[in-house]
Amino acid sequence: MSERRHMKRFLKQLLVTGLLLQVLFIYPAFAESDPLKIILNLSDFIFSIIRAVGMIMLGFGIVQIGLSLKSHDASQRANGFFTLAGGIIITFSKEIILLITGG
Repeated sequence: MSERRHMKRFLKQLLVTGLLLQVLFIYPAFAESDPLKIILNLSDFIFSIIRAVGMIMLGFGIVQIGLSLKSHDASQRANGFFTLAGGIIITFSKEIILLITGG
């Protein structure tokens, strides 16, 4: 019975501590006044994630090409070049879209 009481006491202390920390560390969230700026910030964030994926693909394509040159595997070399080309396109997708749309 004593162990159960200690557990209840511990849970109550944990709850009180959590609520106290929640009250003490409240930060106001200031919204941006210009809705277009919010959309542009979101667009920049999404394109930065896409750029990171493209960089990963670039690295993977280079590794595939290197491994194919070592093992003399033509199909792996072709896949490596395709991955490299796709990584370049994905990495520079924002710039490509801006060139196409003229923006």
